[in-house]
Amino acid sequence: MREKTEVALGKIRPALRADGGDVELVDVQDGLVKVRLTGACGSKQE
Repeated sequence: MREKTEVALGKIRPALRADGGDVELVDVQDGLVKVRLTGACGSKQE
């Protein structure tokens, strides 16, 4: 499950990076995937 998740994140990562952000895989447990959005994705825009 972790490898499949990394592959999926790899597909969306270029779009996030193009917008100044990124995504980090934190944990995969019992079918639940936890990620951390960073950069522009992780900050509150006002």
